[in-house]
Amino acid sequence: MVDDEPLARRGVVSLLAALDDMQVTAEYEDGTTALAGLLARPPDLVFMDVQMPGMNGLDVLAALPSERRPLSILLTAHDSFAVRAFALNAVDYLLKPIDDLRFAEAIERARQLLRLRAMDDARAVAIAPTKYLQKFTVRIGHRTLFIKADSVAWIGADGDYAVLHAGERTYIVRESLHQLATQLDPARFVRVHRSSIVRLDQVAELQPMTNRDALLRLHDGTPVRVSRTYIDSLLSALHAAG
Repeated sequence: MVDDEPLARRGVVSLLAALDDMQVTAEYEDGTTALAGLLARPPDLVFMDVQMPGMNGLDVLAALPSERRPLSILLTAHDSFAVRAFALNAVDYLLKPIDDLRFAEAIERARQLLRLRAMDDARAVAIAPTKYLQKFTVRIGHRTLFIKADSVAWIGADGDYAVLHAGERTYIVRESLHQLATQLDPARFVRVHRSSIVRLDQVAELQPMTNRDALLRLHDGTPVRVSRTYIDSLLSALHAAG
């Protein structure tokens, strides 16, 4: 979330807090700080104010390498920048003050594009020869444990760390869920929520929910929520796994 107006930032963050498949990872109040933060920790989607002192929102997006540029929803009081905006992966733009209906429409467009990106990324990874993570390194005090990926049923998020669930044991890994997702074999591990990854052969049941989310039940009875953003890529992976 990038905006030089604190009230505007709080308004968008409040709207996002009501969505269980969206998580605010950072807030920035100027373009220069935002550029550094987005390079260090690229999000999937950014809400970007266009008019800011110094480096404006479009300049920030243009300064990011195209392969690391997130999808963006632009916030502005004018719409004269539209041509340049859509060349920079802008999903939509919202005129201030933000209308709830237009906000919902922009979020749904972002969800659709994120689903397509996830499916494209999975296909690209499947084609490219890659050495996937076979074991996790877990530090406990002065000890270092090596946990085989085959023993992990699912992985949850705990802030910037990830929690491995292996049988009745849990282990904290000092990497984010997003980082682990890029290292695991997508034919075996699939992200199903902003805060969880599951091992496909541990999925026993899938139950649709009324809000287009779903509920997974693993073989050991553990329930894991699936958000609508990831449901298509999960179904494709389950189908491919047979």
